[in-house]
Amino acid sequence: MDGMLKLDNITEEGRISTFAGVPSGAWFGEGSVLKDEPRPYAVTALTDSVVALLPRAEFLRLLHESHPFALWLIAQLNARLAHYVAQVQTDRLGDTTAQVAYSLSGLFNDALFPTTARRITLSQEELGRLSGVSRQVANRALQELQDRGAIRLGYGSIEVIDLKALQAIAREG
Repeated sequence: MDGMLKLDNITEEGRISTFAGVPSGAWFGEGSVLKDEPRPYAVTALTDSVVALLPRAEFLRLLHESHPFALWLIAQLNARLAHYVAQVQTDRLGDTTAQVAYSLSGLFNDALFPTTARRITLSQEELGRLSGVSRQVANRALQELQDRGAIRLGYGSIEVIDLKALQAIAREG
C-alpha cells in the first residue's frame, strides 16, 4: 500500500537476482495464489512499507464471483506479461543505459503501478540489480539519464522529470 518492495531470489552460491521493484499501490503474488504454491521469491522492504494481504479464500471468492475483479486481474496479468516481454527485448537488444531506463520507467507503468510518485527511494545498487547491471554501470546510466533531462538524482532517491523521455531512451537502446 505504501513504500518500496523488491522481489528477488538468492542462489545457494549467494548470487542475487532481483525480479521486480514494487512501488506504492502495486499488487503482486497472484500467480502463487492461483497455483496454490509458495512464492518462489523473497519480498524485501527497501523503505518503510505498509503491505496489505488479501487472504487466498477471499481472492478466490472475488475471482469467481466478481466479474469486475476477474477482468481487472486479467488486465493486470496481461500488463505484467507485456512489461516482461519488453524487458527481455531491452535486455537482449538494448545498451546498459536503455536497460536502466527501462527498469526505472517500468516502475511508472500506469497499468501496473498507477500511484507511483515521481520521486522514489531506490539505491543505485538496487536499481542495478533490477536492471541486471552492476552498481557502477547503473551509476553511469543514471548520470546519462540526468544529463539528458529525464531524471534528477538526489541522495538515495531518483526523481523522474520527463517520463516520456525516459521511456524513449529505454526504447532506443
